[in-house]
Amino acid sequence: MADSVYKIIELVGTSTESWEKAAGVAVAQASKSLRDLRIVEVEQLDMVVDKGKVKAYRAKVKVSFKFAK
Repeated sequence: MADSVYKIIELVGTSTESWEKAAGVAVAQASKSLRDLRIVEVEQLDMVVDKGKVKAYRAKVKVSFKFAK
């Protein structure tokens, strides 16, 4: 592997269906504006609850991408 530099950002994706979909939403949105996505690490999973019912799933992820020279 050649010498490289990567930047890491945190994102929170949300979904009414699942944590997996929430993480996927974050990655899909990031890929629209960032090039060379490399690794996505799930940092935290939580839910939005209203009156005892799950309303949304949230996934906080760290996304790394190659930093342009």
